[in-house]
Order: sequence, then structure tokens, then C-alpha cells
Amino acid sequence: MALTKTIISERIQNKLDLSRTTTYELMEDFLEIIKETIEGGEDIMISGFGKFCVNEKKARKGRNPATDKEMTLPARRVVTFKCSGKLRNLINS
Repeated sequence: MALTKTIISERIQNKLDLSRTTTYELMEDFLEIIKETIEGGEDIMISGFGKFCVNEKKARKGRNPATDKEMTLPARRVVTFKCSGKLRNLINS
């Protein structure tokens, strides 16, 4: 089962006893801060949860599997996630 924004918003609403609109806006604002930070190339560390890292990938040679034609893949940025030790221990216990 996928954990959607609606489900997360409902769980926050139940825990904090806030209106549906308020919790959804709170969650949207939180996600917007994360997106803006990552877009700026900065890493995000959430204590006890993990770290979102922005990594630079260099241009490289690639191949189109349909045509077998070689091409150059452009440089790009990717986001990776490294979970914290606490979260890792929780998952593995």
C-alpha cells in the first residue's frame, strides 16, 4: 500500500486535532520547503529519519536499446536517500 499525501494528512489531523484544510496546507508547505531546498542543490537531514542528498552525475556514454545507437547522456543531478541509524534499527528489529 502506498502512503499518499491524503493519508498522511489524515493521520496528522487525528494526532493534532486540527482541521483537514490546516493539516493539508501544513503538509504541502513542508514538502514545498523540501523541494525548494533540493532544487537549490542543498542536502536535507531530518534527525532520526535520514538524509536526502543531491548528487551531481557527469555526462556519460549511453546506448538506446531499441536502436542500438550510441549517444551521450547529459550531466544531471539526482537525489538519494540515506536512512538514519535509528530508522535502520527500527526497520530491522
